[in-house]
Amino acid sequence: MSRQKTPLILCCLWLAASVQASPVAVLTQHNDNGRTGMNLQETILNTNNVNTNSFGLLYTRAVDDQIYAQPLIATNVNIPGAGAHNLVIVCTVNDSIYAFDADDPTVTAAYWTNRLISPINNIVAPRNTDMTGACSGNYKDFSGAFGIVGTPVIDPASSTLYLVARTKENLTNFVQRLHALDLTTGLEVSNSPVVIAVTNSGVIFDPFKQNQRPGLLLVNGYVYITWSSHCDWTPYHGWVVGYNTSNLLQAPISFNANPSGSQAGIWMSNQGPAADTNGNIYISTGNGTFDGSVNFGESFLKLTRSGGNLTRASWFTPFNWSSLNSSDSDLGSGGLLLVPGTSLLFSGGKNGGLYLVNRDNMGGVGATADTNIVQSWNIGSHQIHGGAVWWDAPNGSYAYIWPATSDHLRQYKFDRVMGKFASTNVYSQNAGVGGSGQPGGILSLSANGTNANSGIVWASVNTLSSANQAVVAGTLHAYNALNVATELWNSDMLSSRDGLGNYAKFVAPTVANGKVYMATFSNRLNVYGLLPLPTLSALNNGSSLIVSWPTNSFPGYHLQSTLNPVAPWSNDSHTVLITNGNAQVTIPTSNAETFYRLIR
Repeated sequence: MSRQKTPLILCCLWLAASVQASPVAVLTQHNDNGRTGMNLQETILNTNNVNTNSFGLLYTRAVDDQIYAQPLIATNVNIPGAGAHNLVIVCTVNDSIYAFDADDPTVTAAYWTNRLISPINNIVAPRNTDMTGACSGNYKDFSGAFGIVGTPVIDPASSTLYLVARTKENLTNFVQRLHALDLTTGLEVSNSPVVIAVTNSGVIFDPFKQNQRPGLLLVNGYVYITWSSHCDWTPYHGWVVGYNTSNLLQAPISFNANPSGSQAGIWMSNQGPAADTNGNIYISTGNGTFDGSVNFGESFLKLTRSGGNLTRASWFTPFNWSSLNSSDSDLGSGGLLLVPGTSLLFSGGKNGGLYLVNRDNMGGVGATADTNIVQSWNIGSHQIHGGAVWWDAPNGSYAYIWPATSDHLRQYKFDRVMGKFASTNVYSQNAGVGGSGQPGGILSLSANGTNANSGIVWASVNTLSSANQAVVAGTLHAYNALNVATELWNSDMLSSRDGLGNYAKFVAPTVANGKVYMATFSNRLNVYGLLPLPTLSALNNGSSLIVSWPTNSFPGYHLQSTLNPVAPWSNDSHTVLITNGNAQVTIPTSNAETFYRLIR
């Protein structure tokens, strides 16, 4: 009587798990004070493994409202009673802050939360319906609450998180506060919070009408905050206010972009002001009074701190500033990028104009053309929102930008010898387009230094409809940064698994340590990364062995077999049936002992 031989299952996947050697922190909006949007220490994600087979949505984290602030990553934070962990910090428009584990999908609860409202005490987040005079009483720039909007900033030296929270108190009182929270517990540190109250050139800061939208800036011991408006509801001004981090109770320093005029808001589509290593601050202003003397609407400004003062050190205003004003074509819709390794600044605005200026000598205003700056060109009726991102690739330096109104992701090549872009013609662009209307693509870039196959441009885009004063669906894209005509992946390729949800307007993806953290307006944080390896399992029912593996989350795998694991493998010939999201192969137990593996 012969003995039955049960096939032996061997799960052997041609995938190696990658580990980031040293975790990377993202402490400020767009990664650094130059607002380059780049993480050049990404050793896990690359152009070979970001695809629908290997990369997708890993998990989500529920929060209590929409996320307008870019998620931040703090590394090696010592949580009381829990040890050291990497955290992803998420803030919502309901004035809530969450500290989630940035790495472990099994740790679903936040290590700490802090909610800066108290409805029982009539302290709530303000809502769009409170802005009765904005947009003729039909204010929809925010779809509901707008408590925390500007991206916070983290000081790793003191383990402190700085943010601005807005509240409506006792039904009528609108307050804006700067909070400094202990990163390990979420609790207020000494002298925090402080109510933001300042007067400059006789103008009193109005916490009701001033819209705190841009990310915060931390440089040389000061945290800087900037403001614009709600739907051009005047009077408002372009404010910059700085607090000394060593003593928040000390009187703040301030700058008003139009002290004897109006408007000139600083909003930059949520991007934070830029700063160089000397602590000089760079901002862009929108529609407003311009006289070239004290009022600087439609301008790039360089500000320098001297003691307790912020002074204007240099400026640029397009020659056609009056036309920009009259057509609501804010120069200040685009954020500023400080070109690495140069003294140049790159940005654009609502009129489709792109400008490259010497940030130390910006050039003032030209009479009939912008010949007073390094370079400028116009891309037509495509507004610029957010900011460009940068990469020094092995074959050259590039800026990337994705304008609005059904436009393409554009890649421009920079000539470091000439000190300007080699051509104003697009070096490369993606074949697809973003959704109609605004805002186009909000970008980030990841790479392992200058390694050729590591550069990826990440773009969060309104999928079909305009996100201007509307909540719409969004898509997260990944492109080869060497040539953005090559799309690697997007969240709609396998939407049942990877779908983004409601688009988080103006929020850049946060890419760090093999993961992409994406804010949404679906009251959740999405975390994307390399998919876990599928498990090959077997069930013996006596006469046959059922070999199975999941297919919904792991497309592209197929079964191979061999009688000897050191011999050549071949594709298994048994019929594969798909049942309840699993691929199944039925093998008679009378077969010879066999080894099986999954590959793709």
